[in-house]
Amino acid sequence: MKKVFIFNCLLVFFSCQNFGQLKMLGDLPNSLKEVSGNEYIQSTKAIWILEDGGNSSNVYRISSTGKVQHELDIDAKNKDWEDLTSDEFGNLYIGDFGNNYSKRKKLKILKIKKEDLDKEDAKIEEIEFEYEDQKKFPPKKKDRFFDAESFFWFNNHFYIFTKSRVKKKYGKTSLYKVPAVKGKHTAKLIGEYDNGNKVSSWITSADISADGKKVVLLSQKNILIFTNFLGDNFLSGTVQKIPLEHQSQKEGICFKDNNTLLITDERTGGEGGNIYEYILKK
Repeated sequence: MKKVFIFNCLLVFFSCQNFGQLKMLGDLPNSLKEVSGNEYIQSTKAIWILEDGGNSSNVYRISSTGKVQHELDIDAKNKDWEDLTSDEFGNLYIGDFGNNYSKRKKLKILKIKKEDLDKEDAKIEEIEFEYEDQKKFPPKKKDRFFDAESFFWFNNHFYIFTKSRVKKKYGKTSLYKVPAVKGKHTAKLIGEYDNGNKVSSWITSADISADGKKVVLLSQKNILIFTNFLGDNFLSGTVQKIPLEHQSQKEGICFKDNNTLLITDERTGGEGGNIYEYILKK
């Protein structure tokens, strides 16, 4: 009876909370306070999450309600992990490119092979890169546009969306392209977009739909949906802005299918630490 009572209380609590247009699917474990990225692997129907720098070097497979189903220990330091993506073969990639002061020279993407995802631990392959237009490490404060929290894989390349640290230009994001092969690469600039001037405009995650027709960017204040873009300049074309009524530190977004988004946020000040769903209008 006690368990039933607690369960009913939780149902009442969550039903009373206002998540705006987001549907809350579940609560992430209390131990995972700084979830910074998520990914849905189409071939295995698995949701993966990670925490950012300063936390353990693990990635976690979770259920649709946020319960941890598998913990994978990665043989690499979590310097500043920020996002996850996957390729058409089911390999998983970690974006180790957090760069708060734009002073890192060795930005990395870590590849976890599909066959290692069900193991207890995994070795990785490194893809290293530098931005083609960054000349100083760090640059002056007015030029610190080289932090990043967002990327996805598409057609054998990674597409990275930067996060601005420049005052009154926080919403500026630049799109770079990096080959998805082991080695050292130069990230090529192919587009830019301005989401506003406040900290809430920071771009914190990105993904592309399985059919390649929609690109989504996440910030604390809104979801941006890009369509009708030219080639792989995903920031061109038409943009739909979806204001977020529910305020929290949202750090992860991915497509579950071509019209369904999964969103995660960090747990701060007793808020967040959840997984949500948002259905795009067709």
